[in-house]
Amino acid sequence: MSAPSPSTGEQRAALVTGAGAGMGRAIALRLARDGYAVACLDIDAASAKDVAQEIAEAGGQAFALGDVDVSVRQQVEAAVDQARAELGPILVLVNNAGITGFREFLKITDEKWDRVMRINLYGPYHCTQAVLPDMVAAGWGRIVNISSSAAQTGQQYMAHYAASKAGLIGMTKSLALEFGKHGVTVNTIPPGQIDTPMLRESARRGMLGDPDKIGQQVPVGRLGTAGDIAAAASYLCSDEAGYVTGQVIGVNGGRVTG
Repeated sequence: MSAPSPSTGEQRAALVTGAGAGMGRAIALRLARDGYAVACLDIDAASAKDVAQEIAEAGGQAFALGDVDVSVRQQVEAAVDQARAELGPILVLVNNAGITGFREFLKITDEKWDRVMRINLYGPYHCTQAVLPDMVAAGWGRIVNISSSAAQTGQQYMAHYAASKAGLIGMTKSLALEFGKHGVTVNTIPPGQIDTPMLRESARRGMLGDPDKIGQQVPVGRLGTAGDIAAAASYLCSDEAGYVTGQVIGVNGGRVTG
């Protein structure tokens, strides 16, 4: 899979949110390996810089965008302008930034509900609106939204999180219908149980059971890896996936089969 545009031969630019760790880091590294110039956006400036440096040391092109809160439109627009000035039009977007949460439904406050929605749903909304004009102008674009298998099955104590990710799946399908005629594909990957720092921290705080035991309950017998998600994102961002849009591509080890 190659990133240069077939029409111009120029390197395409990709923006990955939440690129500083876990799935976002793996996706940014994979897209750089595929030949994209990658803008690594994260609220943690140090981690965004580390990933961009890792890409550069491997011979790729990357630009760090730190201290960016995707729930704040002005910060997103400023970051996209920086990325565009450094790397050119943004033709690939992976909306990965997100937060989780475990709370009994009757104990969820308006503030907590709003925070999860603003990051997990408003964030992709802001980022997508900021980059879509580049894609439409180019007649080519790829958007991959990282949702969650919790949106497909439901998850107790995670109503706010599951609702935000279900909204992202609905947004994915709607955008695919609206922008397909412009050469833009929009798909979503709902990961299952992925072994990331976020999952390990949730387990440490008693929000989940033993991660290794959880992995044994998955049909394939293990937790997923960030690389599993990156591999799927790589395909969906490629030219080869030009006839794949509006799809929910589950990467979950068989946790969800419908």
